[in-house]
Amino acid sequence: MKPKLSYTIWFSQRTGSSLLCEAIGSTGLAGKPGEWLHDNQMKGYGDGSAESFRDKLWQAGVSPEGIFGLKIAHNSVTRKLMDFMKRLPDCPKQPKNQSEIWDLICPNGKHLFMTRRNKVRLAVSWWRAIKSNDWHRTHGAAPVEADLKEAYLFDAIRHLMIESDFREAAAQEFFTESGIVPMTLVYEDFIADYSGTVTRVLDYLGLLQKKVNIAPPAFDKIADDTSEEWVQRFREEMQKDWPNKSW
Repeated sequence: MKPKLSYTIWFSQRTGSSLLCEAIGSTGLAGKPGEWLHDNQMKGYGDGSAESFRDKLWQAGVSPEGIFGLKIAHNSVTRKLMDFMKRLPDCPKQPKNQSEIWDLICPNGKHLFMTRRNKVRLAVSWWRAIKSNDWHRTHGAAPVEADLKEAYLFDAIRHLMIESDFREAAAQEFFTESGIVPMTLVYEDFIADYSGTVTRVLDYLGLLQKKVNIAPPAFDKIADDTSEEWVQRFREEMQKDWPNKSW
């Protein structure tokens, strides 16, 4: 079923995108946004036609009310998908910009951009999740047991910090060339005002109702003393030869 309303959540890792999807889904007003491109039935999409892939994508993610929420990071997968979608019969022969192609997947679409001000903490959280496999801790669940004593790695954290910047830069290029002004959501503000953020998102999507039931946060905080130790260690090592330290 072709969506009546679509919205794309552009994110980098560790910016609260999964928490937002759970929160939006809990309201029953905006479908169930998710990483549908990573769904098992989407794997190997290049083996079939672009039309059949799009049909599967909509079948998986479009709600009975006709709402389609897609969460995606702007990376190599996104670029490959856009090239693949050029095979659609309704794709312009010479698209003016990337959004003309994206609109074929997410018609009548709106865009949300998730970021995090403190990229050091983002990168530390990302690396910690990679090493511990503790990505999302369901509320009330016990922490994943992992030995992180020797897991700190300066080069890995620096790489992830830079990668998050490149993902955001790629998303911004998409917005700029397409004349799109997304709704920007900042992780630190979202955590500080959970319900208010969800309410504003629903309002932006044109789905806000007078009475909205928002479930409590689905995930617990993962950052701990180890995370803080890594943050401070990386901060000091990164700036050790700087004549003018910023932090």
